Amino acid sequence: MAESVYKIIELVGSSTESWEKAAAAAVERAGESLRDLRVAEIVEMDMVLNNGKVEAYRTK
Repeated sequence: MAESVYKIIELVGSSTESWEKAAAAAVERAGESLRDLRVAEIVEMDMVLNNGKVEAYRTK
């Protein structure tokens, strides 16, 4: 098997609807300037709250 080298980047996506859409937004945006994207790993999820209500979902 040939040796491989990978570049690891960190992205944060956000959505007012869901964590899934936040992750998809990050990957779609990255795809506009990066090529050959292969793997995405979600390592952190959080929410932005305003007066006790969810304002946005974020994935990292």
